[in-house]
Amino acid sequence: MADDLIHDRNAGIERLLHIMQRLRDPKIGCPWDIEQTFDTIAPYTIEEAYEVADAIERRDWPELEGELGDLLLQTVYHTAMGAEAGHFTFQSVVQAICDKMVARHPHVFGDESRDKSSAQQTADWEQIKAAERAGKAQKGTLDGVAVGLPALLRALKLQKRAARVGFDWPSTTQVLDKIIEEAAELVEAKDTLTQAEVHEEYGDLMFVMANLGRHLDLDPEAALRAANAKFTRRFEAVEARLAQIGKTPAESDLAEMDALWDAVKHAERAP
Repeated sequence: MADDLIHDRNAGIERLLHIMQRLRDPKIGCPWDIEQTFDTIAPYTIEEAYEVADAIERRDWPELEGELGDLLLQTVYHTAMGAEAGHFTFQSVVQAICDKMVARHPHVFGDESRDKSSAQQTADWEQIKAAERAGKAQKGTLDGVAVGLPALLRALKLQKRAARVGFDWPSTTQVLDKIIEEAAELVEAKDTLTQAEVHEEYGDLMFVMANLGRHLDLDPEAALRAANAKFTRRFEAVEARLAQIGKTPAESDLAEMDALWDAVKHAERAP
């Protein structure tokens, strides 16, 4: 019966749960899977989440289907290890998220009015989350912001939390002034301070840049991903133009590549 479930393509989540159970079986499972822990699997979980985001950005829907499966596997993997250690099970995780969604949407599942703006619903959501944190003895404004988040995302979340209690610049102009100040301090640090102090000043500048994104209602992480994609696209175009004249970047120089870069930018912007 167990093998029938493993090979039943219509068995859904039960099939996946059983596959993971077999992979982790100490006697007949996969040696690699048996050795894994929460700590060793966590980097794969983060990687799979980014691959989901990448497929969405590229609008590659068949690829997204596969990446979502990979991400689901990560949840199944962690819940299998949680069940083995007696911490939780897949079913308890599902129950917890269902309970959370119902509790956080009283305007859908309760008796509150749905006649609210998106902004009001977001504000209500944050109030509910704050009450949940209070119930977990998380009293500080910044409590609960995960340390393991990507640095730009964590900076954004920290700043949003601080802004809720009034610790925020009232205008974008003041954020820009702070960026100028931090950039000047970084220039000074480069010539006069230790590498550790330069590191600190650079971090301060990055933190304020994330804050500028928040004030402009932009996602710093998404903006940087877009900049990475643009750089990749344009540099590959420079390489292609060099290849047309029989050269590689290593056989070129900065002046030539910079001129080609400008030509690529112009071609992109041409109507």
